[in-house]
Amino acid sequence: MNTSSSRLHLLLTAAMFAVLIWSGLAPYDRATWLMEVAPVLIAFPLMLATYRRFPLTDLLYVLILLHAIVLMVGGAYTYARVPFGFDLQQWLGLGRNPYDKIGHFFQGFVPALVAREILLRGRHIAGRKMLAFVVVCIVLAISATYELIEWGAAVAMGQGADEFLGTQGDQWDTQSDMFTALIGSIAALLLLARWQDRQIAAIERI
Repeated sequence: MNTSSSRLHLLLTAAMFAVLIWSGLAPYDRATWLMEVAPVLIAFPLMLATYRRFPLTDLLYVLILLHAIVLMVGGAYTYARVPFGFDLQQWLGLGRNPYDKIGHFFQGFVPALVAREILLRGRHIAGRKMLAFVVVCIVLAISATYELIEWGAAVAMGQGADEFLGTQGDQWDTQSDMFTALIGSIAALLLLARWQDRQIAAIERI
């Protein structure tokens, strides 16, 4: 790991903790905050534990931080109340706060590149078309699993799960969430696959 990458990783870590502390100081609903930031609290220790034997590309670390920020902001306000979402709603003339769709787009965009990097570096799949297909399938599986978790929360918590679900009265919210993740995964593959390939090649030369 070169010095510039190490400094970048320290900066990203500091930024993540700063936003995490801010989001947890006075969230709108503490239980919702905990459920929304749970992926961050799970992923960071895993990345820390595997940092030396399987460091990810700088591109992926930056994107993971951006995804984490989306989750932590959503946890602080709840997705239906994020101020930026209200701005988007007004600019685009929408009937609801769309911030949760940003979260689900990232839920497809970032995991697609995580899965792609692991599959490529482990030589698990031969053929770029098959790689893209499997990556998209993994993203859809992750998205469906998350929706099942939301369903489980709704069953367990009743009305208390409304802030976590953030459906805002949309009966097709589950389906549109998964479709948004699908769009995110495809966008990631189309926009960043070659950039990721170059960074993977650089890591493998070290």
